[in-house]
Amino acid sequence: MDLEHNVQDYIKPGKRAHLVGIGGVSMSPLGEVLKGRGVVVTGSDMHESAAVDHLRSLGIPVMIGHLPESVVGADCVIRTAAVHDDNPEIAAALAAGIPVFERAQAWGAIMQHYRNALCVAGTHGKTTTTSMCTHIFLAAGKDPSVMIGGTLPVLGAGHRVGHGDTIIAESCEYCNSFLSFAPTVAVILNVEEDHLDFFKDIHDIQHSFRSFAQLVPEDRGWVVVNGDNDHAMEAVQDCGREILVFSRDGERADCRAQNVTWERGLPRFDILIHGEKYAHVELRVGGEHNISNALAAACAAWALGIPGSAVEEGLESFTGAGRRFEKKGEYHGAMVYDDYAHHPDELHALLTMVKKLGYQRIICAFQPHTYTRTAALFDHFVEQLKLADVAVLAEIYAAREQNTLGISSKDLAEKIPGAVYCPTLEAVTETLREMAQPGDLILTVGAGDIYLAGEALVKP
Repeated sequence: MDLEHNVQDYIKPGKRAHLVGIGGVSMSPLGEVLKGRGVVVTGSDMHESAAVDHLRSLGIPVMIGHLPESVVGADCVIRTAAVHDDNPEIAAALAAGIPVFERAQAWGAIMQHYRNALCVAGTHGKTTTTSMCTHIFLAAGKDPSVMIGGTLPVLGAGHRVGHGDTIIAESCEYCNSFLSFAPTVAVILNVEEDHLDFFKDIHDIQHSFRSFAQLVPEDRGWVVVNGDNDHAMEAVQDCGREILVFSRDGERADCRAQNVTWERGLPRFDILIHGEKYAHVELRVGGEHNISNALAAACAAWALGIPGSAVEEGLESFTGAGRRFEKKGEYHGAMVYDDYAHHPDELHALLTMVKKLGYQRIICAFQPHTYTRTAALFDHFVEQLKLADVAVLAEIYAAREQNTLGISSKDLAEKIPGAVYCPTLEAVTETLREMAQPGDLILTVGAGDIYLAGEALVKP
């Protein structure tokens, strides 16, 4: 992170910005937005992709591979969190005195050009809630710009470059990246222990979320917080900002659900804000957690003057984000779905939801994400995976880590009755193929590449 330079000075018309890792999920829309603001954009990525093709179609040159000469002539370099100082392009930029900024810094600077910046944070539920907000603002005709950490079917991507006065952004706490943002509405869905390779403990995490809430201007803007989550409520206590509390059933909350009924596993309910009916919602995604997510999205919409009718229309059209209980197909009479859940709380929400759907057996093929998370939350993972009728454990997905802890998914499997450990994804697919029976629900679950095992299963 470059502390000597202000990123605002480098994303002006005529300036040249080079984006390292430009094909990434929030880097490609960043390139598109910067070009739209008159910045001369170039980029590099390790692989050809649809995102790279799209950027080239807009006139943005993208080099495949990381070469030091790619940064020559750049006024600044912007990188993803995965690109470190030893990257050839970053090393060349630093040696040449070219300022290097983080992706989150650039997005934060861009947000300051929008009247409304709706930033959705929380340990989990961010992608779904950001997607719900997107549907609502599209229904309201607000033409928002959007940045989501997953694919949203209505966009056909994880981003949207709009021309309205609102930007909607999923905001991640890892490495405090969301503290570079500039929210006018800050949504905090929940605050739990996670990313313990970066944060010290829950109090350290709460401190970051409090700082995030205090990015909202004192004179205008809102902090939307989940009244059903104690850690979140503690984080924003006396933070000096206008707060809107939502709750599924808390009588004292500013926003709550009333008259909740369920039909075929899907909820219908009224949304009350300050005691008055704001909207009647019929969700097409199940689970108590999605009632909370919908309330959060509705609060954000209310705070920005969106009518309740747009909340009704937007949420009625929302069928889920990519990799959030996403249907993959059928195999041997069993339905195959995929989900991104990678924290015990997310597993709990997913497995308790699907148990209400009437399947004969729930088979959960789970791939833990990172060694540190698996070790820190080991007992919680065991407890939640027992909710499935059968747990199939893929080996831990390393992501950015080395296995210095000597931990394996085999350790989890040994604590879960009837669990099967599979050292490879091919073994996961083969195990599911042997297990599958009519009436089963097969779930591939995790933030890594476990979805490939399910896709291989349903392949014709």
